[in-house]
Amino acid sequence: MPGGSITQTLADGTVVTVNLTDESANISPSMGSTPLHRNVWVNGKAAVTLDGAGAKGATITPGYILACQVDFGAKGDAGASSKMTIDDESGNLVSGPLAGKSNGAITLGPGQAKNVTVLDLEKKDAYGGESHTGGNKFTGKTGSVTWADSTLGVSGCAGYAQARSYVKVAVSTDNVSSNVTLWGQPFSIG
Repeated sequence: MPGGSITQTLADGTVVTVNLTDESANISPSMGSTPLHRNVWVNGKAAVTLDGAGAKGATITPGYILACQVDFGAKGDAGASSKMTIDDESGNLVSGPLAGKSNGAITLGPGQAKNVTVLDLEKKDAYGGESHTGGNKFTGKTGSVTWADSTLGVSGCAGYAQARSYVKVAVSTDNVSSNVTLWGQPFSIG
């Protein structure tokens, strides 16, 4: 896959360069062995360079947008009930009603897109609880994130499915806070 690069100058003159390299995707068979599931293993590297007096670091958040053409849903329900009693006085067997039921539903709807971050970094929040983030924070003028064999999946997809990578960089200087986003090329996942 081609990767990409973007350079953007912020309002205070800080220059942000984002590069996406070594990007690849390996489509693999569905873990559920059905045509409604898609699975892909992705690799890539995001590198960020900051240039400017106020640049002190940034947060790199790599991820993918996964989309499906048609959402397919199915559900079913079945149940049974019975009642049986014995009349002790006469010795006759008396049975009550027996009942059963079943139903099902199939739903088709317009496809949906979902955001999946590559990173899941865990740390304690201000109260000691668990907190998760999809971004890697660095200090200084350069930083990077590399991912290998990260799995992405779509379930319940009855049509064409595709993915598109992105790298979002959040930069804060003394004078400005801004996001720079690099979008990769869309690719089919089945």
